[in-house]
Amino acid sequence: MHVPDGFIDLPVSAAAGVVAAGAVAVSLRGAQRELNERTAPLAGLVAAFIFAVQMLNFPVAAGTSGHLLGGALAAILVGPYTGVLCVSVVLLLQGILFADGGLTALGVNITVMGAVTVVVAYGLFRALVRVLPKKRRSITVASFVAALVSVPAAAAAFTLVYAIGGTTDVPIGTVLGAMVGVHLLIGIGEALITMATVGAVLAVRPDLVYGARGLSTPLKLRVGGELVDARPDGAPAPAASPRPVWIAGLVTSLVLAGFVSFYASANPDGLEKVAADKGIDKKVEDHAAADSPLADYGVADIENARLSGGLAGVIGVGATAVVGTGVFLVVRRRRSEGVEPSKETARG
Repeated sequence: MHVPDGFIDLPVSAAAGVVAAGAVAVSLRGAQRELNERTAPLAGLVAAFIFAVQMLNFPVAAGTSGHLLGGALAAILVGPYTGVLCVSVVLLLQGILFADGGLTALGVNITVMGAVTVVVAYGLFRALVRVLPKKRRSITVASFVAALVSVPAAAAAFTLVYAIGGTTDVPIGTVLGAMVGVHLLIGIGEALITMATVGAVLAVRPDLVYGARGLSTPLKLRVGGELVDARPDGAPAPAASPRPVWIAGLVTSLVLAGFVSFYASANPDGLEKVAADKGIDKKVEDHAAADSPLADYGVADIENARLSGGLAGVIGVGATAVVGTGVFLVVRRRRSEGVEPSKETARG
């Protein structure tokens, strides 16, 4: 659902940029409460994983494909504020390095794919967790439903933006029906990926899943092949290192982007298909980064398609992990710096 330049006029794109900047600013403050010394590096990993999985377009209908948006996944794993930042980092690097998603449309993309998906998904997720049994399975069920709903919600949000600032004259009802219809199907893939990923992390390190915090029944940790209470006798669980999860996640992301992505569907994604069928793309503009050496997820001057795409994917995962981790460590450090003075004041 990466919106290119030319779909939305400049005034509305600028307004969306202001909205996106506000969402990022609020998220930077909110993420200070969500991140700690263990989860800040993991947030960078989540961004890298989203980048990798977004390269894996899957077929959803005749001539159409879809890919993960990632807002629900990020919000559940590392928190809603941090989740907005994860998706924003991915979209920024995709636009600058890979010419994917317009630069003037960056605000639209962050608003639609980042803020809307996170707000809808995490709000629904928390509501479901409150009414479902306090069990680990409820987390995975809630993540499935939240991710499923977040995708057509994003499609509807794009339609609203198009209704205000679209550059072509296509009936809004036609756009809404086509966008929501195809993205309901894409949402199923999003839900399956989100549920599987959240379930995998829950199985080995439930303490690292932000959305699983606060359950009344104790979660379990797998230690030496056996499940033990994360907080035996009410005592705080030992702070196990997240390094094994980080390494496993990074390796998985590199394999997905560097190898599995070669087998992804080549069909246009939901927005591209709707735009071509309904005429939304009549005024699409060339991307400002079209000459990037990594444009279109390939490395310039490497003729072998498998090698070119795989290397581009590996570079993208690495760049996203480095930039994302750096951002979240800075956010975490700002929180620490803000806490210390307050402690000193309290002592005085």
